[in-house]
Amino acid sequence: MIDKKITYFLLGRAMFALTVTLLLPILYALSIQKYEYIIIFGAVLSVSLIISLVLTYYGKDHRNRVQVGESAFVIILIWIFPALVGAIPFVAMQCLSPIDAILETVSDLTSASVSFLPAQSPYILILWQSALMWVGSFIFLSMLVTILPEVSGCFGMELSLSQGQIFSPMIGQMRYMARKILIIYELLTLVSIELFRLAGLDNWNAVAMAMRCISTGGGKFFIEESNLYVEYAAIFSMLLACGNFLLYFRLLNTLIPPTSSLHLKRPIKISNFARRIRLLLLEFIVLLRRNMISNLKIFFSNSEVQFFNSAVAVGTLLVCFSIFSKDYITDGNESFRLALFHVVSYLSTTGITITDLSKAPDFNRFFVFMLAIIGGCMGSVAGGLKIIRIIVLFKLASIEILKTLHPRMVTNIKISGTAVPMKTVGRILSYFFLCSVSLFIFAVILSLSGQPFSTSVAMSVACLTSVGPLPGICDSEVFMALPAIMKLVCCLILIVGRMEIFALLILIALVRFNKEQHQW
Repeated sequence: MIDKKITYFLLGRAMFALTVTLLLPILYALSIQKYEYIIIFGAVLSVSLIISLVLTYYGKDHRNRVQVGESAFVIILIWIFPALVGAIPFVAMQCLSPIDAILETVSDLTSASVSFLPAQSPYILILWQSALMWVGSFIFLSMLVTILPEVSGCFGMELSLSQGQIFSPMIGQMRYMARKILIIYELLTLVSIELFRLAGLDNWNAVAMAMRCISTGGGKFFIEESNLYVEYAAIFSMLLACGNFLLYFRLLNTLIPPTSSLHLKRPIKISNFARRIRLLLLEFIVLLRRNMISNLKIFFSNSEVQFFNSAVAVGTLLVCFSIFSKDYITDGNESFRLALFHVVSYLSTTGITITDLSKAPDFNRFFVFMLAIIGGCMGSVAGGLKIIRIIVLFKLASIEILKTLHPRMVTNIKISGTAVPMKTVGRILSYFFLCSVSLFIFAVILSLSGQPFSTSVAMSVACLTSVGPLPGICDSEVFMALPAIMKLVCCLILIVGRMEIFALLILIALVRFNKEQHQW
């Protein structure tokens, strides 16, 4: 039985996050003195705030613990309410039809960004699109550290096993974890904004680009100024976004030495006060340097980080060699820059392009397609299968080969020296199987619209991995040409891909169980 009050409470929190995000386009409208924009977004903010307050009111006497069924139910609904409200500005400003606006908003919130915005759309809608990507990824991160582990059980595997991270269904613990993640997310966003500002962008463009890169939303918007610094700022921001946010928090949390480690309890005389302060400051610097070196060793010894860095390096070299050898681009430096940008963009499932990939060699298009399936690190805002699951699957395959050669061998799978329980391995195998089956089923459904089956498969992958349109395979124009019913199917695929499938299956099982119980 699903507790409606806890559902109302969690949905109210999501709507409040959307309400706060609506302040960004309002501030932009105030800065350019466009009062018609202020009226539109002010009205949307009022609607969002009222919905948030109503949901919070009806959920005020909720339980202090969230069950699995309630978690699965919230994971599905948490995209629908913000999407319906977030689509209003696109329709009110007569840029998109209601169906297109809903697909646009769902794709932004799930960081896929199947962008339908016309080229000459008002800049405030581009900024709102970026804000939707940012708040959608924040909602996703909040679910990752709160209710999603109760459903899938696969998140934070390495950290929860070897570094003591605890994911609790208790509301108090959920608030604590959500606050931790929000701090890291905001800090990385501020770093990204400053990088784009240093690269030469104005404040609003820097905010828009930072939101798109940190959220891995991407989209068609990119500053066309042939500025290498902007491109490298985007590369660094996307690399930050596809890292493990809980690992970031652990590194930052242990970076600053506690005051208890300093010798502060000794009595300080007025005569040597300055000398004691100087000694304490030097001691603090030494401890900070020691912690920094220790944290860097922990970070780069992480197996998932090592695999990710290797994938970026090898992928960049392969794509660079391909486009250079095929005479697609004859300049070596430009070939390396474009290869690095697109490898990071698609491995992080951001999907930003800075050149026409539809004319690139077939190997490049297929390779970035495979990178999008792999995705970023576990605990990141990136989509895809996640790197740590790929590592486990490879190790499981190698172990099965060894067992075939040596039937009596006792083996186990280890990640960074920690054994992975077979229950977790089984969940990863189940998830991989469900992804494969879902990809095929959704591709068959999309092919009913008249699209070639290869294009339908690419569209299914684009939605399930949250990478968005794949240039030269399935562009935004392909999604735009779909019938209205198929656009709603794409919305479903986007939500299923973002919530990692298990939630939908659990909800279906609960509905079936309640139906059978009612029959009895």
